[in-house]
Amino acid sequence: MPVPVLKPTGVTNESFAGVTYHIEGELVPVLHLELSGERVYFEHNILLWKDPSVEVTAAVMPGAMKRMLAGMPVFVTEAKGNGRIAFSRDGAGHVFAIHMKQGDAVDVREHQFLAATHQVGYTYSRVKGMASMLFGGTGFFIDTFRCAGDAGVLWLHGYGNVFEVQLAAGEVIDVEPGAWLYKSPTVKMDTILQKLSTSLFSSAGNLTWNRFTGPGTLGFQSYSVFMATE
Repeated sequence: MPVPVLKPTGVTNESFAGVTYHIEGELVPVLHLELSGERVYFEHNILLWKDPSVEVTAAVMPGAMKRMLAGMPVFVTEAKGNGRIAFSRDGAGHVFAIHMKQGDAVDVREHQFLAATHQVGYTYSRVKGMASMLFGGTGFFIDTFRCAGDAGVLWLHGYGNVFEVQLAAGEVIDVEPGAWLYKSPTVKMDTILQKLSTSLFSSAGNLTWNRFTGPGTLGFQSYSVFMATE
């Protein structure tokens, strides 16, 4: 398996899918978009500043009632027009873009979405069973973003720094459960319990891992989301 690689921590004048964007700052980075008629949607509580010429409206996310009962964000906000707009999450971390072509899809853990162009569609699913054990047994959501147009951009926020690894078919990596951030839909995720024993043949507790099996892309963050959201 290849060694995971650090994602770029800064971007200047990057253009894709009709949007020019910049990612600046070290501790709490800012995503700055230059719009020229395009539409982007984003979490409503991350807006930092904008030009008056950029129009902002609210929209209800799919499955709003189920998300409300689970304590997940219900509304997203859409920006359109000609001008500049910037976003920043209230947490130290790493902002990065995923460029998507038509038909591309990516699974993202809950609360990590930042913004996306309108060509990128959104659905979600709830994870239950063993994989939800660190969430009080109530389960957690995985958001799936899929590009329906010719091209689109998805921006995510990770706590700490974000690393990415390309897994070949059958390649496996164990990741601390609070650290995984996004994956290709083709990457399988399982929960593994590892029992620790002392030399006196007594139990010293357990370690819990998320085991990911390729093929596909896996991204993880260096700062556990469980620690970051306490």
